[in-house]
Amino acid sequence: MSCVPLFNYAPGTHNVVKVNGTGFQQRLTSSTNGTLTSGRDVITLQTQGRKWYICGVAKHCELRNMKLVITVLPQTMSPAPTPALSQYASSALAAPTSYGLVVALFGGLMSLLL
Repeated sequence: MSCVPLFNYAPGTHNVVKVNGTGFQQRLTSSTNGTLTSGRDVITLQTQGRKWYICGVAKHCELRNMKLVITVLPQTMSPAPTPALSQYASSALAAPTSYGLVVALFGGLMSLLL
């Protein structure tokens, strides 16, 4: 089972730009960044580490805080459940044990498909 982030938005109103840690903190994009614009962008998480994404339209990242960081943990690790949330988690929403994923979402452009 894999975890696939899905960004849903109206095409032309937003986009998804992959950035590095500096670009994420400073809300900067460059011509070498991969920009997704379909309105239903799927990202495959194949390697461990941090992945940073921002909305590159106008000042959406700066003014609306439309940014996301995903930390993919090694396959041998699994994140400990958050005590406050674990009592509400259903088996359909529980993270698989074959890998770990930590997501911090700012703004509202992403869904998570398991």
